[in-house]
Amino acid sequence: MSEKASPRREATERREHSRLRALCFPATIILIFWTVAIVLWRRTGMIFFLFDLGYIGASLGTGIAFYTLLPRRKKPIGRRLAQFLVGVYMVGFLGFFVYQNMQLEGLFFYVCTGIFSGAIVHYSIAKLFGPLVFGRGFCGWACWTAMVIDLLPWNRSKGWIAGPWKWLRLVHFALSLGVVAGLVFFLKYRPWGLTPVWWLLVGNLLYYAAAISLAWLLRDNRAFCKYLCPVPVLMKLGSRFALLKVSGAKERCNDCGACVRVCPMDIRIPDYVQAGSRVLSTECILCQTCVSACPTSALVVSFGLDAGFRERLEWRPKSRAKGTPGTDGLVDVGFTVSNRNKARLELRGGQVNAVIQHPVEEPAEPGGVTLTS
Repeated sequence: MSEKASPRREATERREHSRLRALCFPATIILIFWTVAIVLWRRTGMIFFLFDLGYIGASLGTGIAFYTLLPRRKKPIGRRLAQFLVGVYMVGFLGFFVYQNMQLEGLFFYVCTGIFSGAIVHYSIAKLFGPLVFGRGFCGWACWTAMVIDLLPWNRSKGWIAGPWKWLRLVHFALSLGVVAGLVFFLKYRPWGLTPVWWLLVGNLLYYAAAISLAWLLRDNRAFCKYLCPVPVLMKLGSRFALLKVSGAKERCNDCGACVRVCPMDIRIPDYVQAGSRVLSTECILCQTCVSACPTSALVVSFGLDAGFRERLEWRPKSRAKGTPGTDGLVDVGFTVSNRNKARLELRGGQVNAVIQHPVEEPAEPGGVTLTS
Protein backbone atom coordinates (compact mmCIF):
# COMPACT_ATOMS: atom_id res chain seq x y z
CA MET A 1 0.00 0.00 0.00
CA SER A 2 2.81 2.39 0.87
CA GLU A 3 4.56 1.62 -2.42
CA LYS A 4 1.44 2.68 -4.34
CA ALA A 5 0.98 5.81 -2.25
CA SER A 6 4.55 6.93 -2.75
CA PRO A 7 4.28 7.78 -6.49
CA ARG A 8 1.04 9.68 -5.86
CA ARG A 9 2.68 11.62 -3.05
CA GLU A 10 5.65 12.43 -5.28
CA ALA A 11 3.33 13.63 -8.05
CA THR A 12 1.48 15.85 -5.57
CA GLU A 13 4.76 17.28 -4.30
CA ARG A 14 5.88 18.01 -7.86
CA ARG A 15 2.64 19.86 -8.59
CA GLU A 16 2.95 21.90 -5.42
CA HIS A 17 6.56 22.72 -6.24
CA SER A 18 5.53 23.77 -9.75
CA ARG A 19 2.85 26.09 -8.35
CA LEU A 20 5.27 27.68 -5.91
CA ARG A 21 7.85 28.17 -8.67
CA ALA A 22 5.20 29.74 -10.93
CA LEU A 23 4.31 32.24 -8.18
CA CYS A 24 7.85 33.60 -8.28
CA PHE A 25 6.94 35.76 -11.29
CA PRO A 26 4.01 37.66 -9.70
CA ALA A 27 6.08 38.02 -6.54
CA THR A 28 8.87 39.55 -8.63
CA ILE A 29 6.42 42.00 -10.24
CA ILE A 30 5.23 43.15 -6.82
CA LEU A 31 8.82 43.48 -5.58
CA ILE A 32 9.87 45.58 -8.59
CA PHE A 33 6.96 48.01 -8.22
CA TRP A 34 7.46 48.38 -4.49
CA THR A 35 11.19 48.95 -4.96
CA VAL A 36 10.53 51.77 -7.46
CA ALA A 37 7.83 53.16 -5.14
CA ILE A 38 10.17 53.28 -2.14
CA VAL A 39 13.00 54.88 -4.17
CA LEU A 40 10.71 57.63 -5.53
CA TRP A 41 9.20 58.22 -2.09
CA ARG A 42 12.62 58.58 -0.46
CA ARG A 43 13.96 60.84 -3.22
CA THR A 44 10.94 63.13 -3.54
CA GLY A 45 9.42 62.92 -0.07
CA MET A 46 6.01 62.27 -1.69
CA ILE A 47 4.28 59.34 -0.02
CA PHE A 48 1.84 59.28 -2.94
CA PHE A 49 4.36 57.25 -4.95
CA LEU A 50 4.45 54.63 -2.22
CA PHE A 51 0.69 54.19 -2.38
CA ASP A 52 0.34 54.60 -6.14
CA LEU A 53 3.02 52.21 -7.42
CA GLY A 54 2.57 49.87 -4.48
CA TYR A 55 -1.12 49.46 -5.29
CA ILE A 56 -0.54 48.96 -9.03
CA GLY A 57 2.19 46.40 -8.39
CA ALA A 58 0.01 44.51 -5.91
CA SER A 59 -2.93 44.54 -8.36
CA LEU A 60 -0.84 43.20 -11.24
CA GLY A 61 0.83 40.60 -9.03
CA THR A 62 -2.54 39.42 -7.70
CA GLY A 63 -3.99 39.10 -11.20
CA ILE A 64 -0.94 37.21 -12.49
CA ALA A 65 -1.02 34.90 -9.45
CA PHE A 66 -4.67 34.03 -10.11
CA TYR A 67 -3.86 33.51 -13.79
CA THR A 68 -1.04 31.16 -12.84
CA LEU A 69 -3.01 29.03 -10.41
CA LEU A 70 -6.40 28.81 -12.12
CA PRO A 71 -7.27 26.03 -14.59
CA ARG A 72 -6.68 26.89 -18.23
CA ARG A 73 -10.27 27.74 -19.11
CA LYS A 74 -10.55 30.08 -16.12
CA LYS A 75 -7.21 31.84 -16.55
CA PRO A 76 -8.76 34.94 -18.20
CA ILE A 77 -10.32 35.69 -14.79
CA GLY A 78 -6.85 36.55 -13.47
CA ARG A 79 -6.09 38.97 -16.30
CA ARG A 80 -9.50 40.65 -16.07
CA LEU A 81 -9.07 40.99 -12.32
CA ALA A 82 -5.82 42.88 -12.88
CA GLN A 83 -7.47 45.06 -15.56
CA PHE A 84 -10.33 45.89 -13.21
CA LEU A 85 -8.16 46.68 -10.17
CA VAL A 86 -5.78 48.91 -12.13
CA GLY A 87 -8.43 50.48 -14.38
CA VAL A 88 -10.80 51.50 -11.59
CA TYR A 89 -7.88 52.99 -9.68
CA MET A 90 -6.38 54.89 -12.61
CA VAL A 91 -9.64 56.36 -13.88
CA GLY A 92 -11.87 56.34 -10.80
CA PHE A 93 -9.51 57.29 -7.97
CA LEU A 94 -6.75 59.25 -9.71
CA GLY A 95 -9.17 60.91 -12.10
CA PHE A 96 -12.14 61.87 -9.95
CA PHE A 97 -10.48 62.19 -6.54
CA VAL A 98 -6.91 63.34 -7.30
CA TYR A 99 -7.92 65.25 -10.47
CA GLN A 100 -5.27 63.61 -12.67
CA ASN A 101 -5.99 63.14 -16.36
CA MET A 102 -4.35 59.81 -17.17
CA GLN A 103 -5.31 59.91 -20.86
CA LEU A 104 -2.60 60.58 -23.45
CA GLU A 105 -3.98 64.10 -23.88
CA GLY A 106 -3.46 64.65 -20.16
CA LEU A 107 0.19 63.69 -20.54
CA PHE A 108 0.56 66.19 -23.39
CA PHE A 109 -0.99 68.94 -21.23
CA TYR A 110 1.36 68.25 -18.32
CA VAL A 111 4.43 68.10 -20.56
CA CYS A 112 3.55 71.25 -22.52
CA THR A 113 2.82 73.25 -19.36
CA GLY A 114 5.85 71.92 -17.46
CA ILE A 115 3.76 70.41 -14.64
CA PHE A 116 5.16 67.28 -12.99
CA SER A 117 2.29 64.88 -12.35
CA GLY A 118 1.36 61.27 -11.77
CA ALA A 119 0.55 60.94 -15.47
CA ILE A 120 4.19 61.64 -16.36
CA VAL A 121 5.36 58.96 -13.92
CA HIS A 122 2.76 56.52 -15.24
CA TYR A 123 3.66 56.99 -18.90
CA SER A 124 7.39 56.87 -18.16
CA ILE A 125 7.10 53.55 -16.33
CA ALA A 126 4.29 51.80 -18.20
CA LYS A 127 4.62 53.11 -21.74
CA LEU A 128 8.09 54.48 -22.42
CA PHE A 129 10.73 52.62 -20.40
CA GLY A 130 8.61 49.75 -19.10
CA PRO A 131 8.13 48.23 -22.59
CA LEU A 132 11.88 47.62 -22.68
CA VAL A 133 11.19 44.96 -20.03
CA PHE A 134 7.61 43.72 -20.49
CA GLY A 135 6.73 44.97 -23.97
CA ARG A 136 3.10 45.95 -24.36
CA GLY A 137 2.07 44.02 -21.28
CA PHE A 138 0.16 47.09 -20.06
CA CYS A 139 -2.24 46.68 -23.01
CA GLY A 140 -2.99 43.11 -21.99
CA TRP A 141 -3.11 43.45 -18.22
CA ALA A 142 -3.83 47.03 -17.10
CA CYS A 143 -5.55 49.07 -19.82
CA TRP A 144 -8.89 50.50 -18.67
CA THR A 145 -10.21 50.65 -22.24
CA ALA A 146 -9.36 46.98 -22.82
CA MET A 147 -11.00 46.23 -19.46
CA VAL A 148 -14.33 46.91 -21.18
CA ILE A 149 -13.79 45.74 -24.76
CA ASP A 150 -12.36 42.38 -23.66
CA LEU A 151 -15.86 41.60 -22.35
CA LEU A 152 -17.44 42.01 -25.79
CA PRO A 153 -18.45 38.88 -27.76
CA TRP A 154 -16.17 39.36 -30.81
CA ASN A 155 -13.00 37.75 -29.48
CA ARG A 156 -12.28 35.74 -32.66
CA SER A 157 -10.98 38.18 -35.22
CA LYS A 158 -10.72 37.42 -38.94
CA GLY A 159 -7.34 39.18 -39.09
CA TRP A 160 -5.86 42.58 -39.76
CA ILE A 161 -7.15 44.88 -42.50
CA ALA A 162 -4.51 46.05 -44.95
CA GLY A 163 -4.35 49.55 -46.36
CA PRO A 164 -4.66 52.95 -44.65
CA TRP A 165 -6.08 51.49 -41.41
CA LYS A 166 -2.58 51.09 -39.97
CA TRP A 167 -2.02 54.86 -40.14
CA LEU A 168 -5.05 55.79 -38.03
CA ARG A 169 -3.23 55.45 -34.70
CA LEU A 170 -0.46 57.76 -35.96
CA VAL A 171 -3.03 60.29 -37.15
CA HIS A 172 -4.79 60.09 -33.77
CA PHE A 173 -1.47 60.61 -31.93
CA ALA A 174 -0.55 63.62 -34.09
CA LEU A 175 -4.00 65.22 -33.76
CA SER A 176 -4.01 64.83 -29.96
CA LEU A 177 -0.56 66.37 -29.67
CA GLY A 178 -1.41 69.14 -32.15
CA VAL A 179 -4.65 70.12 -30.40
CA VAL A 180 -3.03 70.23 -26.96
CA ALA A 181 0.05 72.14 -28.20
CA GLY A 182 -2.19 74.64 -30.01
CA LEU A 183 -4.31 75.24 -26.89
CA VAL A 184 -1.28 75.67 -24.62
CA PHE A 185 1.13 77.67 -26.80
CA PHE A 186 -1.21 79.72 -28.98
CA LEU A 187 -4.36 80.18 -26.89
CA LYS A 188 -2.50 80.15 -23.53
CA TYR A 189 -4.98 77.60 -22.18
CA ARG A 190 -4.23 75.93 -18.84
CA PRO A 191 -6.20 72.95 -17.43
CA TRP A 192 -6.58 74.18 -13.84
CA GLY A 193 -9.01 73.09 -11.14
CA LEU A 194 -11.58 70.52 -12.21
CA THR A 195 -10.76 70.93 -15.89
CA PRO A 196 -8.57 67.76 -16.03
CA VAL A 197 -11.56 65.76 -14.76
CA TRP A 198 -13.70 66.97 -17.66
CA TRP A 199 -10.94 66.17 -20.14
CA LEU A 200 -10.65 62.71 -18.59
CA LEU A 201 -14.41 62.10 -18.60
CA VAL A 202 -15.02 63.27 -22.16
CA GLY A 203 -11.83 61.60 -23.45
CA ASN A 204 -12.71 58.24 -21.90
CA LEU A 205 -16.27 58.38 -23.20
CA LEU A 206 -14.94 59.05 -26.71
CA TYR A 207 -12.40 56.22 -26.39
CA TYR A 208 -15.05 53.75 -25.18
CA ALA A 209 -17.50 54.82 -27.89
CA ALA A 210 -14.86 54.43 -30.61
CA ALA A 211 -13.58 51.11 -29.20
CA ILE A 212 -17.04 49.52 -28.92
CA SER A 213 -18.12 50.85 -32.32
CA LEU A 214 -15.01 49.51 -34.05
CA ALA A 215 -15.38 46.15 -32.29
CA TRP A 216 -18.97 45.87 -33.54
CA LEU A 217 -18.16 47.12 -37.04
CA LEU A 218 -15.18 44.81 -37.58
CA ARG A 219 -16.35 41.97 -35.29
CA ASP A 220 -13.06 42.26 -33.42
CA ASN A 221 -12.79 43.17 -29.73
CA ARG A 222 -9.27 44.56 -30.14
CA ALA A 223 -9.88 46.56 -33.34
CA PHE A 224 -9.41 49.82 -31.42
CA CYS A 225 -6.03 48.60 -30.13
CA LYS A 226 -4.93 47.63 -33.65
CA TYR A 227 -5.97 50.70 -35.58
CA LEU A 228 -7.02 53.72 -33.54
CA CYS A 229 -5.42 53.75 -30.07
CA PRO A 230 -2.53 56.28 -30.08
CA VAL A 231 -0.69 54.85 -27.05
CA PRO A 232 1.06 52.00 -28.98
CA VAL A 233 2.90 54.68 -30.96
CA LEU A 234 4.96 55.20 -27.80
CA MET A 235 5.01 51.61 -26.58
CA LYS A 236 6.12 49.99 -29.84
CA LEU A 237 9.44 51.86 -29.65
CA GLY A 238 10.63 49.91 -26.62
CA SER A 239 8.61 46.72 -27.00
CA ARG A 240 10.69 45.71 -30.01
CA PHE A 241 13.59 45.15 -27.58
CA ALA A 242 11.55 43.80 -24.64
CA LEU A 243 13.27 41.34 -22.33
CA LEU A 244 10.01 39.45 -21.78
CA LYS A 245 8.52 37.80 -24.86
CA VAL A 246 6.65 34.65 -25.78
CA SER A 247 8.95 31.89 -27.04
CA GLY A 248 8.27 28.42 -28.38
CA ALA A 249 9.95 25.03 -28.57
CA LYS A 250 10.20 24.24 -32.28
CA GLU A 251 10.38 20.49 -31.69
CA ARG A 252 7.10 20.54 -29.73
CA CYS A 253 5.15 22.79 -32.10
CA ASN A 254 2.90 20.81 -34.48
CA ASP A 255 1.72 23.96 -36.32
CA CYS A 256 -1.91 23.24 -35.42
CA GLY A 257 -2.74 26.95 -35.43
CA ALA A 258 -4.49 26.95 -32.03
CA CYS A 259 -2.39 29.90 -30.86
CA VAL A 260 -3.19 31.95 -33.95
CA ARG A 261 -6.91 31.35 -33.63
CA VAL A 262 -7.06 32.67 -30.06
CA CYS A 263 -4.52 35.52 -30.39
CA PRO A 264 -6.46 38.80 -29.92
CA MET A 265 -3.82 40.66 -31.96
CA ASP A 266 -3.76 38.12 -34.83
CA ILE A 267 -0.05 37.34 -34.71
CA ARG A 268 1.30 34.37 -36.66
CA ILE A 269 3.06 32.84 -33.68
CA PRO A 270 4.08 29.54 -35.40
CA ASP A 271 6.03 31.51 -38.00
CA TYR A 272 8.32 32.84 -35.28
CA VAL A 273 8.56 29.45 -33.58
CA GLN A 274 9.45 27.61 -36.79
CA ALA A 275 12.06 30.29 -37.54
CA GLY A 276 13.68 29.58 -34.17
CA SER A 277 13.02 33.02 -32.71
CA ARG A 278 10.83 34.42 -29.99
CA VAL A 279 7.62 36.25 -30.91
CA LEU A 280 9.16 39.55 -31.98
CA SER A 281 5.97 41.30 -33.05
CA THR A 282 5.44 44.71 -31.44
CA GLU A 283 1.71 43.99 -31.54
CA CYS A 284 2.02 41.29 -28.86
CA ILE A 285 0.28 42.41 -25.65
CA LEU A 286 1.70 39.53 -23.58
CA CYS A 287 -1.79 38.38 -22.61
CA GLN A 288 -0.55 34.74 -22.77
CA THR A 289 -3.78 33.49 -24.33
CA CYS A 290 -1.61 31.59 -26.81
CA VAL A 291 0.42 30.01 -24.00
CA SER A 292 -2.73 28.63 -22.38
CA ALA A 293 -4.24 27.45 -25.68
CA CYS A 294 -1.22 25.51 -26.95
CA PRO A 295 -2.16 21.78 -26.82
CA THR A 296 1.49 20.68 -26.66
CA SER A 297 2.63 23.27 -24.07
CA ALA A 298 5.21 24.49 -26.57
CA LEU A 299 4.88 28.17 -25.64
CA VAL A 300 6.26 29.97 -22.58
CA VAL A 301 7.15 33.50 -21.56
CA SER A 302 10.92 33.92 -21.45
CA PHE A 303 13.64 36.45 -20.69
CA GLY A 304 16.06 37.19 -23.49
CA LEU A 305 17.97 39.76 -25.52
CA ASP A 306 16.75 40.13 -29.08
CA ALA A 307 14.98 42.51 -31.43
CA GLY A 308 12.86 42.07 -34.49
CA PHE A 309 11.77 44.39 -37.26
CA ARG A 310 9.40 42.17 -39.21
CA GLU A 311 5.76 41.71 -38.26
CA ARG A 312 4.16 38.34 -38.94
CA LEU A 313 0.45 39.05 -38.77
CA GLU A 314 -2.74 37.30 -39.82
CA TRP A 315 -4.48 39.31 -42.55
CA ARG A 316 -8.06 39.12 -43.70
CA PRO A 317 -8.07 37.23 -47.02
CA LYS A 318 -9.83 39.98 -48.96
CA SER A 319 -7.49 42.69 -47.66
CA ARG A 320 -4.19 40.99 -48.45
CA ALA A 321 -1.63 43.48 -49.71
CA LYS A 322 0.86 42.44 -52.37
CA GLY A 323 4.43 42.31 -51.17
CA THR A 324 3.41 42.77 -47.53
CA PRO A 325 5.51 40.51 -45.29
CA GLY A 326 3.57 38.13 -43.14
CA THR A 327 0.35 38.29 -45.14
CA ASP A 328 -0.43 34.58 -45.06
CA GLY A 329 -4.07 33.98 -44.17
CA LEU A 330 -6.51 31.31 -43.17
CA VAL A 331 -9.26 30.34 -45.58
CA ASP A 332 -12.59 29.86 -43.83
CA VAL A 333 -13.05 26.28 -45.02
CA GLY A 334 -13.03 23.31 -42.65
CA PHE A 335 -13.79 19.61 -42.82
CA THR A 336 -13.84 16.66 -40.45
CA VAL A 337 -11.03 14.12 -40.64
CA SER A 338 -12.23 11.94 -37.77
CA ASN A 339 -14.37 12.23 -34.67
CA ARG A 340 -11.47 13.83 -32.77
CA ASN A 341 -9.46 15.65 -35.42
CA LYS A 342 -10.47 18.44 -37.76
CA ALA A 343 -8.63 20.19 -40.51
CA ARG A 344 -8.49 23.61 -42.08
CA LEU A 345 -7.21 24.95 -45.36
CA GLU A 346 -4.31 27.33 -44.90
CA LEU A 347 -3.04 29.82 -47.46
CA ARG A 348 0.73 30.28 -47.44
CA GLY A 349 2.80 31.82 -50.15
CA GLY A 350 0.06 31.30 -52.71
CA GLN A 351 -0.32 27.59 -51.89
CA VAL A 352 -3.26 26.02 -50.08
CA ASN A 353 -2.38 23.35 -47.53
CA ALA A 354 -4.58 21.14 -45.35
CA VAL A 355 -3.54 21.34 -41.70
CA ILE A 356 -4.76 18.84 -39.11
CA GLN A 357 -6.13 20.42 -35.93
CA HIS A 358 -5.51 18.06 -33.06
CA PRO A 359 -7.86 18.19 -30.07
CA VAL A 360 -6.79 20.42 -27.23
CA GLU A 361 -6.04 18.46 -24.08
CA GLU A 362 -5.65 19.80 -20.57
CA PRO A 363 -1.94 20.03 -19.63
CA ALA A 364 -0.74 17.60 -17.01
CA GLU A 365 1.05 20.30 -15.07
CA PRO A 366 -0.64 23.55 -13.90
CA GLY A 367 -0.37 26.24 -16.54
CA GLY A 368 0.41 29.91 -16.14
CA VAL A 369 3.43 32.10 -16.44
CA THR A 370 6.47 29.98 -17.13
CA LEU A 371 9.78 31.80 -17.36
CA THR A 372 12.89 30.55 -19.07
CA SER A 373 16.06 32.36 -19.90
